[in-house]
Amino acid sequence: MLLQSNPPHRTATGAEQAGTSGWRRLGWHLRASDGFSLPELLVVILIIGVLAAIAIPTFLSNTAKATNVQAKELVRNAQSAAETFAVDHTGSYAEITPEGIAAEDPTIATATSTQHAWLSSATGSASEYTLTATATNNDELTIKRAADGTITRSCHSKTTDCSGAENSSW
Repeated sequence: MLLQSNPPHRTATGAEQAGTSGWRRLGWHLRASDGFSLPELLVVILIIGVLAAIAIPTFLSNTAKATNVQAKELVRNAQSAAETFAVDHTGSYAEITPEGIAAEDPTIATATSTQHAWLSSATGSASEYTLTATATNNDELTIKRAADGTITRSCHSKTTDCSGAENSSW
């Protein structure tokens, strides 16, 4: 009878056993047919759903704020242009129009747009003016200069994006 020096069920050497015994102790069995179980998949889907429920409203709120920030920037630039306009017209704001403001600062848009804010109104008298920029979400941001030089800023919203209210100051 012949003795087999290498039996068909090969035993692992000491180094091999040390490398894999930790995995076996933890219950990890690596096989090609292993996958995720249904409860594991459901937990992952639940976590993704909770994260989405938190992130989506925050994202939408920030988008609305960014829309109004663009209109605020436009009306502030229009305010500077109105002061320049007055200097060119002997200190009077009486003839201010959106087109006159745009002539002072060509970066100020006056045409209605769904892509960017525009200066929708500019009116004045000898020592007062009112400038209104309309955001792409139709919020109206207004800067008024009174005869005594005080400046007031207001926001009128159709979607309550003005600090969470329909009307507010900024």
